[in-house]
Amino acid sequence: MEGVTILPFEGAAPDVARAGFIAPGARIIGSVSLGEGASIWYNCVLRGDVAPIAVGARTNIQDGTIVHVTTKLHDTVIGADCLIGHTAIIHGCRLHDRAFVGLGAIVMDGCEIESDAMLAAGAMLTPGKRIPSGQMWAGRPAKYVRDLTPDELAAHQKGVAGYVALARRHAAAIATA
Repeated sequence: MEGVTILPFEGAAPDVARAGFIAPGARIIGSVSLGEGASIWYNCVLRGDVAPIAVGARTNIQDGTIVHVTTKLHDTVIGADCLIGHTAIIHGCRLHDRAFVGLGAIVMDGCEIESDAMLAAGAMLTPGKRIPSGQMWAGRPAKYVRDLTPDELAAHQKGVAGYVALARRHAAAIATA
């Protein structure tokens, strides 16, 4: 994987074998595991140096996002089929399967975003907050806005499938470059 940094840290090496796509410029350090078909896009940093990071199957972590942990307090667990928008910050938290984090959003220590829940673009989920399943939160600090519609939930899953396909196209283009 040319242009990708994958580094062990203090005996913990990233497990990226099942990943679908890791873009050039990505940095994956320490105790990081990537699920089958997960995609890590251009210039993302996943730094599992002081606690582990786990990323589920088919989850996409879009360009410029930072994923980190909290020493001796919070690892970061990201479930399957999650959408994480460009330049998000995901820190010492839990994102359940099918969680959605919008562009530039921040998820802080001890937070939880349940399945089929959404943190809107630019929002900041302050430490220890939880977004229940089916809800959208927005703002700084983030607060409940409304319930997501069935059409929005279906669109999120189409977005996951779209990113899996797009990751394959990027991998093929890079392989032939």
